[in-house]
Amino acid sequence: MLKLENRLSISSWSLHRCLGPLRWTVWDNEAQNQRMEEESQPAMFELLELPKLAREHGLSYLELCHFHFPSRDESYLRELRQAFDDTGVSFHTMLVDYGDISSPDPVRRASDIHYLKGWIEAAAVAGASAVRIVAGEQSGDDPHAIARSADALRELRQYASGAGVEVVTENFRELTGSSVHNWSQVVERAGAADGFRTIVDFGNLPPQEKEQGVRYGAPRAHSIHAKPSYAADGTLLAEAFLAQLRIAEQLKCEAPVSIIFDRDGDMWEGIERIKRVILQSQP
Repeated sequence: MLKLENRLSISSWSLHRCLGPLRWTVWDNEAQNQRMEEESQPAMFELLELPKLAREHGLSYLELCHFHFPSRDESYLRELRQAFDDTGVSFHTMLVDYGDISSPDPVRRASDIHYLKGWIEAAAVAGASAVRIVAGEQSGDDPHAIARSADALRELRQYASGAGVEVVTENFRELTGSSVHNWSQVVERAGAADGFRTIVDFGNLPPQEKEQGVRYGAPRAHSIHAKPSYAADGTLLAEAFLAQLRIAEQLKCEAPVSIIFDRDGDMWEGIERIKRVILQSQP
């Protein structure tokens, strides 16, 4: 089993106050299309520098959020791919944080699927192993929404396979973040039996379903999003965090473990604090 220290990763969200503007994608009801809204953030370094910085911080993988990409031009994507190749860090996942493929509106759903295919193409050029697709923003109690999401995920999986990229999902947003049951329904219907995988985000699991969620997700994990909980005074709740990590280890989960830090303070320091706790989970 690959040692945990060799499976460490971060999401670029853990550095969202360092990478410059956040380019959020939103649905424009009037135009019936996607548009971009930019949120200003400090630019301490560029996305192209992140693979080198990750290697310097002992990370072997990276997951990059789509809103951190300043361009989808082929030349930029190839430059990013070269930055990964030069360092030996793996571009594990393109995290596309937009899309409601569970929408009952056929225009919105079709447009979002088309938009997501564009990011699959970009991920292939940039050398990403996979693209994380949000399963949807409709209620997880709506079986029709689950069916629409699963159908779209199967379509996107087929499209991505032609580009040599995997499609995965996550317990994220309303459809799959509301309960382990709803999450599992989407994953199973989208093709778990033939290898469809999911990101397991500790922070998105309902409080009463933390253990159940890790036990369901770990055997199907593309990556673990290791986001700890904190006490009111800001203290990291290490015991509960380590318990989740140890369940995944006991289940022989070898997926990369992405450190998720979104608190105040220096972001690299916050990442390092979480990393030290993660490494305590090793037998």
